[in-house]
Amino acid sequence: MAVNDPVADIASVIEEENFLTVTPPALNMIKTLLSQRNIPDHALRVFVSGGGCSGLQYGMAFEPQPKDYDALVEVGGVRLVVDPTSLLYLRGAVIDFVDSLMGGGFRIENPNAVSSCGCGTSFKTKDSGEASAGGCSSCSH
Repeated sequence: MAVNDPVADIASVIEEENFLTVTPPALNMIKTLLSQRNIPDHALRVFVSGGGCSGLQYGMAFEPQPKDYDALVEVGGVRLVVDPTSLLYLRGAVIDFVDSLMGGGFRIENPNAVSSCGCGTSFKTKDSGEASAGGCSSCSH
């Protein structure tokens, strides 16, 4: 095995307990969405991309099959896939679902984020540089 082998790195992260945690309310909502969309065999891709008011933003999408390089984990009967780059930012994160009068949706509590926007979908890590000034279009911050 080569040094800095990304496949080996993913395997070691997957073997860690709780590299990505999903709360029961989030699991229930993911299962509901899979059922409503009639795609019970799809996996939920959780990813990080550049953008948002804090520099990085979370995303989620259903996919029929993981890519060869993806980390794949099953939590409570739901398959989650994460690409190697996103895995660096999401290690130890908790996915939750909040349903409230003031606004609901999926929330990610990320121990790697040093700051985040009030919308909860944009964040900054200590290595991602300074966030741009201003707020994001999906919240009032």
